[in-house]
Amino acid sequence: MAEEPSAPKRHKLVGHKNFKRHNPMSDRFAMHGFHHVEFWCGDATTAASRFSVGLGMQLIAKSDLSTGNKSYASYVLNSNDLTFVFSAASYRPAGEDDAGSSAPFPAHDPSAMRAFVDKHGLGVRAVGVTVDDAKQAYEASVANGGRGVLPPTDLGGGVVIAEVSLYGDVVLRYVSGVDDDAKKTFLPKYADARPPSTAAPLTYGLRRLDHAVGNVHDLIETVDYITAFTGMHQFAEFTAEDVGTVDSGLNSMVLANNNEFVLLPVNEPTFGTKRKSQIQTYLEQNDGPGLQHLALKTDDVFATVRAMRAHGGGRGGFEFQAPASAEYYRDLKARVGEDALSAEQFAQVQELGLLVDRDDQGVLVQIFTKPLGDRPTVFIEIIQRVGCARAPEPETDGALPEREQAAGCGGFGKGNFSELFKSIERYERTLEV
Repeated sequence: MAEEPSAPKRHKLVGHKNFKRHNPMSDRFAMHGFHHVEFWCGDATTAASRFSVGLGMQLIAKSDLSTGNKSYASYVLNSNDLTFVFSAASYRPAGEDDAGSSAPFPAHDPSAMRAFVDKHGLGVRAVGVTVDDAKQAYEASVANGGRGVLPPTDLGGGVVIAEVSLYGDVVLRYVSGVDDDAKKTFLPKYADARPPSTAAPLTYGLRRLDHAVGNVHDLIETVDYITAFTGMHQFAEFTAEDVGTVDSGLNSMVLANNNEFVLLPVNEPTFGTKRKSQIQTYLEQNDGPGLQHLALKTDDVFATVRAMRAHGGGRGGFEFQAPASAEYYRDLKARVGEDALSAEQFAQVQELGLLVDRDDQGVLVQIFTKPLGDRPTVFIEIIQRVGCARAPEPETDGALPEREQAAGCGGFGKGNFSELFKSIERYERTLEV
């Protein structure tokens, strides 16, 4: 007998000061971490090339006309455990069958891909997470209120994917059965596109996706929906009083899986301020809810940002938001503590226009790019987390792996939201949105 959907729990905003972090280990199925993020775009070649230069990511796999895929072009970039996919519908003469046997994602409909780009511009279509069993994850999700988008689909070689609606036109994609051999070409039916082994890989030091942030109209409704079908728990919370400026604000909840390496913050706009919230601007420019930004983790934020700046602007990469005010850097040590970073690191923070925050566990250093495409919608956050070393679970043979960093170490920049908002507000004024 199919499992009856659980009655959704109505979450309540209590504010950062009143929120008590607790991990109930409530996942409905095992989620291990982010597997990949897929962007849908108008031209996959151009988008992949720009992100490669902008973020220091290496082309590792492809599926296009050269591999027999007549439905769409798709290129895979990688940097350590971070994987981005860029896909765009191919031109098909009227009357031809869009489905190609060589297409790695047989359910990708070129018409739907074009409609997505027409509506949203460059944007994230799928957030992929690794699970033990994509079929079981899909069935548990749908049984608990998840809106199924793609039923479990065998891609070959034991790899199975399935998709459930996350918010707007963004899907949560379950991936299972990917072994070390399959990782070399991302997924079945992708062709290896790695450079010769003699070539030095392009890298700016990005390690993995830390969190993926969505903007929606109704925060509580969305959080109730996601937690009901996944079992994820609330990891952090911020209200307009915690993070807003006199001009605009937001409410936000951060959702996490059991091991807390799948972090999904969700934002909603607030109203009644001098200017409309940046979240509302996003919702208008994106034509509905969607993924606002991706936080990419590095072990050396100074080196990563220097490399990005060297390739930014007119050199093909991305530009960063304007740095914080002089008062911000003047008061920074007093706010986060003299021991948060070394004197040299504090100097580099100001030189590079970075932001620093601290919670009761560790330190967060962060910076945000300007929007990545023509619309003021999706952007990138570069972060380094300092501290929070913990002993991981023993291996199956009893061996103890190296200590790892606890997820979310240093928080999510609560103390920097005001400066970030001011920077975005200044940028938006140049766009008249």
